[in-house]
Amino acid sequence: MTKSTAADAADQTLVERVRKLLDKAARTDNPHEADAFAAKAAELVAQHRIDPERLASSAADPTELGVREIVIGRGAYTRARLALLTAIGDAHDVRVVFQARPEGTVAFCAGHRTDLDVVEVMYTSLHQQAAAHMARVKRPTGSATQQFRRSLLFGFAERIGELLAESRREVEDAAKAEAGDASSVAVELRKRSERVDDFVTDQWGRVRSAKPAAAVGAAGWQRGTEAAEQADVGRTRLRTRRAIGRGD
Repeated sequence: MTKSTAADAADQTLVERVRKLLDKAARTDNPHEADAFAAKAAELVAQHRIDPERLASSAADPTELGVREIVIGRGAYTRARLALLTAIGDAHDVRVVFQARPEGTVAFCAGHRTDLDVVEVMYTSLHQQAAAHMARVKRPTGSATQQFRRSLLFGFAERIGELLAESRREVEDAAKAEAGDASSVAVELRKRSERVDDFVTDQWGRVRSAKPAAAVGAAGWQRGTEAAEQADVGRTRLRTRRAIGRGD
């Protein structure tokens, strides 16, 4: 097996392990087991990113970097979905830009190949969980229901970003302590992130900032942060999954 083939196999194994852990967390009735499965998934991802061989490989192999398209859709929840995807991407050194098309919004994610795989898997899983919470919300009018659900998804995205950042810091701190040379680990991680930034510049040049999203409601936002505390990122997983529509 060549080095490149071995790396591809290792990457696929990581993604499959993360997916299986998230599925196990979804199926168990024991919240402590769900939390343990979810925490292990986040730990695996963070450890993979800071593996010395992986850092060296990504520095030498430009094919480690790529772009992934993820369809976001259309309707009232588009910007909130983008917020969730961006929060997950930020925790994995994946940069997200988007383009509004007649058929709906498409996000373009740039980063290291394995990070892109993991971000896509986690976005799909976490969006399904958020959708389950949103589907339970009913208000006196359709407009009020839509506004509350939208605020919930924004709050969910914000808290998920914080939880992922916490997991990342914990693993990186442990790796620095184990290496005995925190500065060298930090330098390599910074270089890895900078390579993504350079790649993004080469791919897209200057990217125009989107207009700020419309204001959200405090009650819905708070419900969303509480929902995120029950998510698969080191928290209890919801068993119920229901898709939500375009915002109507």
